[in-house]
Amino acid sequence: MSDAHAERDHAGPLSGVRVVEMEAIGPLLHAGMMLADLGAEIIRVVRPSFTSDDGIDDANRGMLRGRSEVTADLREPDDNHRVRELIARADILLEGSRPGTMEKLGLGPDVCLTDNPGLVYGRMTGWGQQGPLSQAAGHDINYLAVAGALEQLGPTPGPPSPPLNYVGNFGGGSMFLLVGVLAALHERQRTGRGQIVDAAMVDGASSMTALVRSWQHAGRWSAHRGNNLLDGSAPFYRAYECADGGFMAVGALEDTFYDRFVRGLGMDPADLPDRWNRAHWAALSERFHDEFRTRTRQEWVDSFDGVDACVTPVLSLREATLDDHAAQRAAFVDDAGFPMPAPAPRMEFARGRVPAPISEELTTVLHRWGRD
Repeated sequence: MSDAHAERDHAGPLSGVRVVEMEAIGPLLHAGMMLADLGAEIIRVVRPSFTSDDGIDDANRGMLRGRSEVTADLREPDDNHRVRELIARADILLEGSRPGTMEKLGLGPDVCLTDNPGLVYGRMTGWGQQGPLSQAAGHDINYLAVAGALEQLGPTPGPPSPPLNYVGNFGGGSMFLLVGVLAALHERQRTGRGQIVDAAMVDGASSMTALVRSWQHAGRWSAHRGNNLLDGSAPFYRAYECADGGFMAVGALEDTFYDRFVRGLGMDPADLPDRWNRAHWAALSERFHDEFRTRTRQEWVDSFDGVDACVTPVLSLREATLDDHAAQRAAFVDDAGFPMPAPAPRMEFARGRVPAPISEELTTVLHRWGRD
């Protein structure tokens, strides 16, 4: 075993689990990172001299930790055969190509599950393997739009605002892929059978609208954006600008927290209109806005220090890295001089240090995986 590989031999709940990750971006990168953080051995298959057209190849490096990378041109019969051999010795395959691509390469689930009946074949796409949109291009904003999730986001008037790629790529993508893959791995312990996991971002995003759909059915959520409890419309659940241009986030939903929040602003709740009457929301928001503008963000942080009112500063990515709470929890790790989120969730027997990605020869990995 090479020194570089020995660095990856660590305790963790998925230690001993072998994963082949086909080159892809976004949710597949994140899912592979999560599995590596949990102790699985990840072999990432990359194309030779490949450069994507999104211009962010190098920027993805921070999500490649814990992997070994092998280079293979799947259009070449010899490389294709060796990758197929590698998959035959794996527990999990992760692929994020457009539907039909793996089949064209001769590495579709029918072939791979014949070679390896216990394989968990995880597929990550935007629209799923079937359906009229399955071959269409798309990005987070499109999947959220069709799932009904985007329409609920952002201020009004104006168009809805996409929540970066948090909900599509990661919330509705990698997280749902991981749930399916780990559930299939667990079922394999009972049955000995592998299976195909079809994870689609549009499905995951749709699943995450369950609470809002339920509230809408019960009459607790308006169909009109900008008029609801959790969409930034409620004066006690939104962010406010401070005198220095910073922001404070207020999440004072419950009466106890609302009372503390209002008193923290120097106001008496009895002097304010009923906060549950939405006709008063604009006036309440204006009063809170005017008060927050009288002090800097740090002054408000100091004012609410020790007050359990669900009031926190809105931190930048850099500030979040340096925050006392993050520092005490060791919430970030160094990645070649750049801070990246530490493995989550935290496992009692998982390793603390995150190894950097390394390159290996495909034949070396086949030899190592073949010894068993």
